[in-house]
Amino acid sequence: MNTALFLHLLSAVIWVGGMFFAYLCLRPAAGALEPPVRLGLWVATFERFFVWVWTAVVLLPATGYWLIARLGGFGSVGVYVHIMHALGIAMILVFLHVYFAPYRRLRGAVASGDFAVAAKHLNQIRILVAINLSLGMLVLATVRLLR
Repeated sequence: MNTALFLHLLSAVIWVGGMFFAYLCLRPAAGALEPPVRLGLWVATFERFFVWVWTAVVLLPATGYWLIARLGGFGSVGVYVHIMHALGIAMILVFLHVYFAPYRRLRGAVASGDFAVAAKHLNQIRILVAINLSLGMLVLATVRLLR
């Protein structure tokens, strides 16, 4: 059970921490770069970060459901677990949309040199990351305040 909890927490820290870094540190710093460099940097960053997010998208539900099962199922856990579960599913759905829609279009636009279109898709990702970061912070608050 300790291994599952560790993997669960580590996955959450990597995902939410990565979004925090990208949104509040990298985004403002990259804003000063010329569009081809800035957009290329984002594609390269997402390419690496999304490997870790995919890992978290697999590990978080797997370890979460395993922990819930070990505790006796959904009927045996507190309301905070149900809230965490719902928010986690929402975060996964937002990520899947980011990955399969604006991120793919961003990559294609950068590869073809259409930086105006690429910037539009990056802005969509920015909004969705802000939503997911907010959901991730809400998960942390839920666990801390309702547990």
